Formats: sequence, structure tokens, C-alpha cells
Amino acid sequence: MSQKTFSRTMGVVLLSGMLAFSASSGAHPISQIRFAVDPSYPPFESKQPDGKLVGFDIDLGNALCAQLKAKCIWIESSFDSMIPGLKARKFDAVLSDMGITEERRKQIDFTRPLYNTPVQLVAGKDTQLLPTAASLQGKRIGVEQGTVQERYAQAKWQPHGVEIVAYDDQAQVESDLVAGRIDALFTDGAQAELGFLRTPQGQRFALMGPPVHDPIIGPGTAIGLRKGSTELKQSLDQAFDTLVENGTFKRIMDNYFTTDISVPR
Repeated sequence: MSQKTFSRTMGVVLLSGMLAFSASSGAHPISQIRFAVDPSYPPFESKQPDGKLVGFDIDLGNALCAQLKAKCIWIESSFDSMIPGLKARKFDAVLSDMGITEERRKQIDFTRPLYNTPVQLVAGKDTQLLPTAASLQGKRIGVEQGTVQERYAQAKWQPHGVEIVAYDDQAQVESDLVAGRIDALFTDGAQAELGFLRTPQGQRFALMGPPVHDPIIGPGTAIGLRKGSTELKQSLDQAFDTLVENGTFKRIMDNYFTTDISVPR
């Protein structure tokens, strides 16, 4: 074999080895993740007076980024514009208490489920309202636009004489409940208990009836991703597994909730 042929052959072998190593170790490590968030939803996400974003999802997202050695960038968005914004590449992922549903799966992908919280009705303590069409007939029920609560209420209650009022964000729903412009609101039970009922304006209200379970509501919450974001999904799933295994997820969860909201594995 000539020296040129030998050198050329060795070069091909070395290049093939480098490509194989690059593929196995990750040719394009994730350097940053742009998360969409709706900061009107404590304790999952809210904004302090100084503008700093805080909450369970914020801490979880920051922990995921730290595990991946990536920079977290938080982009504020109304909830109902998150899927269009994700598809338009305004951000890379949605981490904002977004439930997994079959309707959403038609448009976007999800990571594995991260947590699961109950969906419940909130109304005045003396109203005796229940989350049923019969109990709510003739009432005005507030929901945040784009949520599973809105879709469930429109499908199950609205055809039976319940008026469903949709709002741009959760703060507006709560404000109208306090002002008496709606009779009840339908939301994430953990958000209601910790983000509204424990505040001064929430003292006259309570969770009414049992949690609502339905395929429309889905099996839990995950991170929303654009279709085809395979590498990002795999990286986030692996990072989340590590946070669960090393106890980081539990520590974050215990900072916000008195009950276990983790998803059985």
C-alpha cells in the first residue's frame, strides 16, 4: 500500500471514529432553553414587585437548566397564545402548568409527565355550589383562556345553561370573582388553595366539591415542545429523571405544596 493510500485510509477511519463519538456524546449540546410562562398563576409562576419571576415551575425549570448546564431564558406569554407562539418559534418550550391532552398532542409534543394536581371549583363558602352542570345551571363560571378547565367547562357545562366566561389571565378571573361579576371559578386546585384562597381577598371563598377527573383534563402536567424537538425532549426527560433520583424535585415540591403532586413512575 502506498503512503498516500495508507494516509487516506487512516484519515477515513479517524473521521468515522470522530463522527461516531460525536453522535454518541451529543454533537450539539443544548446551551440555552427559552421557556414560555404565564406569571399570573401562583404558586406555579408569578412576578414579584421587582419584576423577578418566582414559583414552582420557575424553580423546576432552573433546576433542569442547571442539570443540563444550559441557560434558562423565561419569556412571559398569555396562556392561550403559548401553543401558537411555540409553533412560531418564539420560545423553545412551555413550562407553565400545561396539562397533557389529546387535543394539544395534535399540535405539540410533551415531555414525560412532571406532576399532577387536581382541577377544582372555587366559590363563596356559603354557596354550596358543586362542579356539576345541575348545580351550576344559570351561573357564571370564570376560567382562564386556553386551559383544560375552559375546554371542560365549555364541553360539559355550557350546553346545560352554564355561562362560561374566559379571561386572558388568572388574576382577572380571581378579581371578577371577588367583585361578584362571576359566581365561581374553575382552576387548578393547588393554584387556588395556595395562590388565591390564602390571600386576604380569597378568605370568603373555598374549594367546592371533589376534584374533577375527565379525559379532557388529561393525566398530568408536562413541558410542551414543538413537534420534532427530539433532542430537547430526550435531554429534558433525562434531566428530570436525575432531579427525581437525587431528591431535587422533592425538595422543590416540598417548598410549595403540602401534598405529593408527583406522578407515579
